[in-house]
Amino acid sequence: MPTISLCMIVKDEEMNIARCLDSAASLVDEIIIVDTGSKDQTVEIASKYTSKVYSYLWNDDFSDARNYSFSKASMDYCMWMDADDILENTEKEKFLQLKETLSPDVDIVMMKYHTAFDEVGKPSFSYFRERWIRNCSKYRWVGAVHEVIPPSGSIVYSDIAVSHKKIKVQDPDRNLNIYRKVLAEGKHLEARQQYYYGRELYYHKQYEEAVFVLQEFLLSEEGWIENKIEACLVCANCYNHLDKEQSALNALLRSMSYDMPRAEICCEIGKYFLDHGNYSIAAYWYETALGRPQNEYSGGFVLPDCYDYIPLLQLCVCFDKLGNRKLAKEYNEKAGACKPYSKAYLYNKQYFDSFQIT
Repeated sequence: MPTISLCMIVKDEEMNIARCLDSAASLVDEIIIVDTGSKDQTVEIASKYTSKVYSYLWNDDFSDARNYSFSKASMDYCMWMDADDILENTEKEKFLQLKETLSPDVDIVMMKYHTAFDEVGKPSFSYFRERWIRNCSKYRWVGAVHEVIPPSGSIVYSDIAVSHKKIKVQDPDRNLNIYRKVLAEGKHLEARQQYYYGRELYYHKQYEEAVFVLQEFLLSEEGWIENKIEACLVCANCYNHLDKEQSALNALLRSMSYDMPRAEICCEIGKYFLDHGNYSIAAYWYETALGRPQNEYSGGFVLPDCYDYIPLLQLCVCFDKLGNRKLAKEYNEKAGACKPYSKAYLYNKQYFDSFQIT
């Protein structure tokens, strides 16, 4: 059975770290904590779980800090978690089973990362991340922010999920400031980092600059296809904020030059036509979204609701506007089958129940 070192970098996480370690400590064989300058009780709390707590002088480089944590590991695999991550009880048995059955030639185990949740706690935003990485010099983190270990070797995808459950809000300017510093030092952002830099600009409502950075990324021959597709989506959001709706639509359509349409893109195109009163065209795109396969293994961000609940609910709206109340009600019931607790579904149900529909 392989052994696992849990490697974490932390700072001022007294509110989170015990919850994280409680969820994972019994599953791993070693815990490595690298503290980057805590002024609260983080180190004291971590020391209750492991004697391997190290201080690290923060230098605005997440990869450097994570690589330092990996350098302290002595087990077969390194596993990373952030302090506000947890392994739910439903995942623990699967975690132990994977340890018992993992082939010795596996280099990287990818696990789901749930980072947003709906009103009843169901994941609404997720993607795969490298989670167990063979402990050797071949695998190292790259990127000052939004760091990653480039995938290579024998890779296994597991349905085990780590859940990101924030308790406190981190410094919202941290990542953007790091990118600004890197650029001020005359350093070049490789394609993936340029994509995330554009996203950070978007989050900070610097829409014109975000579009400029992302357009440069899209023109580059470098970069992952999924990042290209998502860059088109972010550009569309920027254009919408800049009241350039046609440019937003063009950006969404551009995404299909990279690969088959994603349901997330189809839903956005459908929304464009729905907002403009073109209900038949909107219905086409929502129906297309329903027919798209959900590819969790592409490396891209996945919004599960775009593959069923959202297009079903919006098709209800479209067909009600088109005067086909019977079909609209049917779509609403299908949306309700996905989320029976949805306020939108329940509101629509009450609306349809007020009519005599045959």
